[in-house]
Amino acid sequence: MTDLNTAMAEAAGKVNELLNALIPRIDVPEKRLYDAMRYSSMAGGKRLRPFLVLQGAAMFNVAESCALRAAAAVEMIHTYSLIHDDLPAMDNSDLRRGKPTCHKQFDEATAILAGDSLLTQAFGVLADPKTHGDPQVRCDLIATLAHSAGPLGMCGGQQFDLMAEKMDLDIGAITRLQRLKTGELIAWSCEAGAILGKQPHEIRHKLQLYAHDLGLAFQIADDLLDAEGSEEEVGKSVGRDAEAGKATFVSILGLERARSQAAALADQAAKHLEVFGEKGKLLRDVARFVVERRT
Repeated sequence: MTDLNTAMAEAAGKVNELLNALIPRIDVPEKRLYDAMRYSSMAGGKRLRPFLVLQGAAMFNVAESCALRAAAAVEMIHTYSLIHDDLPAMDNSDLRRGKPTCHKQFDEATAILAGDSLLTQAFGVLADPKTHGDPQVRCDLIATLAHSAGPLGMCGGQQFDLMAEKMDLDIGAITRLQRLKTGELIAWSCEAGAILGKQPHEIRHKLQLYAHDLGLAFQIADDLLDAEGSEEEVGKSVGRDAEAGKATFVSILGLERARSQAAALADQAAKHLEVFGEKGKLLRDVARFVVERRT
């Protein structure tokens, strides 16, 4: 995993540098909004989704400067989702990545606006010709990300999750919920490099299969961390799903079966990328990383 850890750290540094430029420190009356956007965007994290974008793009010889913009855009979307997810109206969380959540550090109204601004700016980044010279590619990136982040993807999954506390969900329903809430944005991240590289449907389909299994493995691992991890280790409150009575992969499968299923999905995800040979090695390593992580 050393090569993967090094590659992820290098990628995170480059993404952070671009985010720092895209969300500048600015001395205007609405400075508080920019401060909140920066606070949450620059709060650390694995930068997994940007890494998936960058590695996918590298497989198809896409210019790194273009790939970085797509990577920054998906991280903006992810950060917006975390800000809103932490709000009192949703998960009501006080801690994120070991720090006070955005609405605790600032206030609820500012946190809402910071999330809205990151969401909006992400599409502006993709629409800029600097992301790709071909307008059709930019439109494809925007349309697919809108699908993954909107009511047919992440937002729909969040609504489903809010309702889940009052529903008796089986494994099929939980799988669908998490595919929408978590998996769709991961899927876009896996496919974005192929879109930038103008790859045919067959190639994009291989990456979609990888993303499907990776996303489920990631969420099962997340459920395991919520059940077994500590607040210090994970960097956020744990045990909240059980407290709320939410059905999760762990509550339905049990710890051992959930752990076994996550490992099987990671192996299956890696197999989808065997066709890419050595170029797909780091993405195959990511599949193992998501089930072994402790944060």
